[in-house]
Amino acid sequence: MSRLITISGLPGSGTSTLCGHLIELSGRPYVNAGQIFRDLAAERDMSLADFGVLAEENDEIDRRLDARMVELAEQQPGAVLEGRVTGWMAHRHQLQACKVWIAADIHVRANRVGGRDEQSPQDAIDAVREREKSEHSRYADHYGIDLEDMSIYDLVLNSEQIDAEELALQIRDAVL
Repeated sequence: MSRLITISGLPGSGTSTLCGHLIELSGRPYVNAGQIFRDLAAERDMSLADFGVLAEENDEIDRRLDARMVELAEQQPGAVLEGRVTGWMAHRHQLQACKVWIAADIHVRANRVGGRDEQSPQDAIDAVREREKSEHSRYADHYGIDLEDMSIYDLVLNSEQIDAEELALQIRDAVL
């Protein structure tokens, strides 16, 4: 079980739900970069959007988060790492990992985010697009990463038509 599994995808793609099923199936340790980022925002009493803007201006925030993720990955062989750029981190640090990207249409993703955050469909679409714009800018500026580049991923799966439980089975089978 020493091979890591990285799970990445845009907001609302279903990565957290998928990770829940994958952890249940595999018993692997779990590390969530998004939760660490949310915790850092809460520590500063900032909204996620405002903290994202701060992170655009201060690359040290992402660098600390990413260094922590790599450290945790090295300490927990076989862990499931969830986060927008965990696949890229594993790739760049040459960590043995199955790198997975979860895709879904903007409307599907916004519907999921809006339901979770109690937003109207249009407000959810606007919030998702704003967050994606911020993240695309940050990752391009800080790391030279293009979030649309799928070339480093071992699996690119779509969560629109396949439920999270089935996706978890596909990933488990691919890692065996």
